Parts: sequence; structure tokens; C-alpha cells
Amino acid sequence: MSSIAFIGLGNMGGPMAANLVKAGHTVTGFDLGPAALDAFAAAGGHKAASAAEALAGAEFVVTMLPAGPQVRDVWLHQGGLIDVLSKASGAKPLLIDCSTIDVASAHAVYEEAKKAGFDMIDAPVSGGTGGAINGTLTFMVGGSEEAFGKAKPLLAGMGKTIVLAGGPGMGQVAKICNNMMLGINMVGLSEALILGERLGLSPAKLHEICAPSTSQSWALTSYCPAPGVVPSAPSNRDFAPGFMAALMAKDMQLSQAAAESANVPTPLGALAASFYQKVCDEGEGRRDFSYVYMWLGDQQRSDFNQ
Repeated sequence: MSSIAFIGLGNMGGPMAANLVKAGHTVTGFDLGPAALDAFAAAGGHKAASAAEALAGAEFVVTMLPAGPQVRDVWLHQGGLIDVLSKASGAKPLLIDCSTIDVASAHAVYEEAKKAGFDMIDAPVSGGTGGAINGTLTFMVGGSEEAFGKAKPLLAGMGKTIVLAGGPGMGQVAKICNNMMLGINMVGLSEALILGERLGLSPAKLHEICAPSTSQSWALTSYCPAPGVVPSAPSNRDFAPGFMAALMAKDMQLSQAAAESANVPTPLGALAASFYQKVCDEGEGRRDFSYVYMWLGDQQRSDFNQ
């Protein structure tokens, strides 16, 4: 079993760290939120008073943070994790960032870690809070094969599917593409469900027909946005997340920034991104991203033809 420092104990990081504790690892964690720290301690983790304190004796350092700026701040600034670790004696830990961030930030942190003599992987996840709680996340890993081999047993304590996507930053590329596909899929599914209902076909009946048909998707069968169809979906919990619309808006924006940098046209991605942003602009960003179904249902065709 390993000694692990875990920075970022929010809706995703908290249960991920708790699963590492369940797997028998010694996990010391830090978060800016006292409630998150208390929940982590209740799950058997060791609370640290600061991120730097959590690093003492760690064989692995894991971060799960909201976005690129926070990742850069925590890892790169003076007094950040790389700076603190560089001044410590003993064996060098493997560094793992599980945040979903822009590819440029992933590369920047990796390069600074490499300069300081540390190996690092980017390992963003898919599966939402349910996957984090149940230990069934998918990890999309960018880094060397050697670092991947070292990290894989640890990641297996938090996830079910662990894939090396390629070199540094490729985990983020995979995550951005995955979430762009999901974001577009949820919008298309929502439009079809609304159209069917307005024409007299209930969402439940359309689900029954489409689930085994060519339009089948995870969003339809496991996460249907129409209330009353899939009991476990957020739509039956007043759209409690799951995966917040604000996070989907962030990830869709990441996909569009990446598409622009690569000069790749993604018109469906751009349109879907605008819908999730509008959900957030109307104050619903903390609801599950499948709430886009409700937002679309409130729109009139004339609104889109102006």
C-alpha cells in the first residue's frame, strides 16, 4: 500500500480519495473547504492544514481541481507543489493531475515537473460523481508508459477503465473530445424527446423504442433527461448533479478553444456549448448538465429564427 497526498476533495476528489482509503492506502488530503476536509476525515483520511503539509512522505501526489488556472496556481507558483517537492529530501513521488483542463496547462505543468526531476501524468476522468463514489471512473491518461505502469494500480482503486491515451497532454485531449461528444449527444437527445412529446409521443415510449435501436446512447439509456423515464437519472432528482451544467459549459468551451487552436471546424460543438452557457447564464449552472432538456423545452422556434 502507498502513501498518497490528495489535493482537492470536492464532489469528485472527495469520493475518489475515500476510495483510495478503502483500498488500504494512507491518504493525506487538503481542500480549501472545511466541510470537504471533515467529510474526508470521516471516511478515514488524514487532514492536512495546507497542501504543502499533505506532501510529507508521499509516494504519489494527486490533484483534482476545477480548471486550468487553479492547476497552474497549485503546481507552479512559488510555494506551489513542485516548488515544495523540489526542496524535500527522499524519493521523488509520481505526480498525477486528474483535473479536466486545457491542453496547454497540462503541458506547462508537465514540463515544469520534468525540469524539477519529477515524472507526471495527466489523468482526467469520466463517470461523474456516481462513478467517483462507486469507484467505476474511466481514466484517460497522458504520459510515459513507465509512469502509466506505476500509476495504474493506484488508479484502479478509483476507476474501472484505465487507458493510456498517449504522451503528455493526451489524457486531456481524450477528455475534451469525450465531453464534446456527450454534450452534443445530450442536446440532440433532448431535442428529439421534446419533438416527440409535442407531436404526441411520450418520452417513455420514445425511450422504449429507441433504446434498442440505432439511436441508442448512454445519454438515452442511463441518463435520460426526461423525468420519469430512467429512475437513476438526475432528471428524477430535480436535476441534482451528476455533472453540473457549469462544468459541461467549461468543458465545451475547452473543446472549442482546442478546435480553434487546431483550426478544426466544430459547428455542432460550438452550438451545444452556447446552449450550456445559456443554462448557466439563467442561473441553473449548478443543476445537472442534462437540465439542458428543460431549457430547450422552454424555448420557442421563433426564438431561434430571429
